[in-house]
Amino acid sequence: MRDYEWTAYYERFSYFTSEKIRAGCHPRIMEHPQPAQEAVVLVHGLSDSPYFMTAIGEYFFHQLGYDVYMPLLHCHGLKEPNGMKGVELEEWKANVSFAVTSAASRAKRVSIGGLSTGGTLSFHAAAVNPKVNGDLHLFSAALDLAGGPLGLIGELKERLLRTFLADLLDSNEPLIGANPYRYSHIDMDGAQELARLIKETDRLTEAFSSSNPFPNRIFAAHSECDTTASMEGVERLKPISAANHFELFRITKEYDVAHASVVLQESVAANGKVRSEASIHPHL
Repeated sequence: MRDYEWTAYYERFSYFTSEKIRAGCHPRIMEHPQPAQEAVVLVHGLSDSPYFMTAIGEYFFHQLGYDVYMPLLHCHGLKEPNGMKGVELEEWKANVSFAVTSAASRAKRVSIGGLSTGGTLSFHAAAVNPKVNGDLHLFSAALDLAGGPLGLIGELKERLLRTFLADLLDSNEPLIGANPYRYSHIDMDGAQELARLIKETDRLTEAFSSSNPFPNRIFAAHSECDTTASMEGVERLKPISAANHFELFRITKEYDVAHASVVLQESVAANGKVRSEASIHPHL
């Protein structure tokens, strides 16, 4: 597999360099020799890296003919993550915005999608950035955290993360673990920024309705085994979408697909072994 390293990304975001980033965790770009009519920005999730979006990206690139842009989010993919201290939601937005602008400089139509936090950032970008004039692809999108009857525990988690108490829950354990493409656990600094983002997307969602529908077509893939992001958060987008503009691919419990594995063709286990995952590519 080619590495598709997006070296120009480092010029825009000087806190990233090839030397600082873990092998395989770099920002990625796939461009055809001649600019494609369509491009897609694919955004990874909290604690992981663009590696997780590469299988989907290759499908868009090789099978659908898109140019593909995969940004690396602030404080991710580093050899020395320093507990993600100083991570900022505004930098995540800037990372995504740069990728959208890069895509729009070549393509007439720009779509966006992401995994988990990347899905939430993608929804935000589609709602506020007019350059995103294509489709929205949500993979295990963290529009709401999962947990409890009617999602009440998930809502409590979100509110807790937006307070100073979240700092008390931080384990301070090393973020570099056995998986080469993601951190060993979700750091509370990053989780706090996600909670802030969810609150923002909740406000954005309230601005749309059946009479004022969300402008982009939405494809969402979500596993019933997801214990991180609530499927109900994604389902709430259907009533605010135009007719036939919302499609949910529900991965049933029998397939036992975990939250972050929805976008993977192969899962990297802690012991280095690899097992296959359900593929959603034909449904894009």
